Amino acid sequence: MTAADLRGLTCKNLAKLAKRDGVAGWHAMRKEELVKALVKASRRKSRGTPRSVKHKIGSSSVAKNAVRRQFVENRRNNRVGKQVREFQSTQKLLKILDSSSRGRKKSGGGDRLVLMVRDPYWLHASWELSRKSIDRAVVALGQHWHDAQPVLRLFAAGRTAASKTVEQVIRDIPIHGGVTNWYIDVSDPPASFQVKIGYLSGELFHSLASSNIVTTRPRGDNAELDKNWQEIARQCDKIYAMSGGLENNGHAEDLRELFEERLRRPLGSPLVTRYGIVTSGNAPKEQEFIFDVDSELLIYGATTPGSQVSFRGEPIDLREDGTFTVRVSLKEGRQVIPIVATRADGVEQRTTVVAFERNTKVLETLVREPEDIASS
Repeated sequence: MTAADLRGLTCKNLAKLAKRDGVAGWHAMRKEELVKALVKASRRKSRGTPRSVKHKIGSSSVAKNAVRRQFVENRRNNRVGKQVREFQSTQKLLKILDSSSRGRKKSGGGDRLVLMVRDPYWLHASWELSRKSIDRAVVALGQHWHDAQPVLRLFAAGRTAASKTVEQVIRDIPIHGGVTNWYIDVSDPPASFQVKIGYLSGELFHSLASSNIVTTRPRGDNAELDKNWQEIARQCDKIYAMSGGLENNGHAEDLRELFEERLRRPLGSPLVTRYGIVTSGNAPKEQEFIFDVDSELLIYGATTPGSQVSFRGEPIDLREDGTFTVRVSLKEGRQVIPIVATRADGVEQRTTVVAFERNTKVLETLVREPEDIASS
């Protein structure tokens, strides 16, 4: 067959002919290469110079191995490239603190960072940030954006004689995208704190939003507040007050907005009227005066996850990290409570005994005359 006849065939048919004639490396050849190789093979046959069978087999094996190696290398490169792209995508998402991408509806148009006091040793930060703020941070950081880490910067907030706020950096807390709140451990109560959220690259910190200033309670005021908004709704006045909401310094405006959004009611006036301060002419009718005081004890601890803990002989539920919390009613007199922890395999058992005493004294009722109240 001539070269013109061969060009009239399909590439598949040319490959069959090349395989039949023992053309070395025909797997990787294109159509024009197959045509030239077949013409050469035809010329060799016409001259009566048959190729060595050993050479034919060897050349074919080399070509097959080369094609196979190329295929494996391409497949490996594609897999590595995919892993690199997935890693880069994950790293990018961890940096993005945009709240709107998670379906959160913002009441206003700006960013906000709210700080609340949970107990003397824990603060709770909650934020809502727009994508525009993140884009501005990317532009502002420039080449530093690539190694920037989203952080919460914790400040010790104090005041000078001129009533100006003085900020002292305590530490930077690394965070990540995909969340809108963070718990922060603090020490040495009572103390005042403020946080800022932003990006840190080396010594460069780009702030996105600043929080209100809060002051933790003294030691011993560690009544636990649950992490859900139902409990916060019941104790919103206390949390609002501990988080600086009653100082009227403008720092807690975002906190007020957050409470009013979540609780779906105005916040502020009930803090006054609930304590019985009323305007003249609207005095309530005389009713029975009731005053009851009770108390309870919060016992908390931690053990190895998977262990069993019993309180007064009854098992209690552990959290996933092995921590537990038990509320105990403080009855009059002395109480002794054993708490027992047993390893999951039952080999080891440890016991801690907690003893406490309540002594309540009710003082004599003081009755004041109306004219005494008016003069005071």
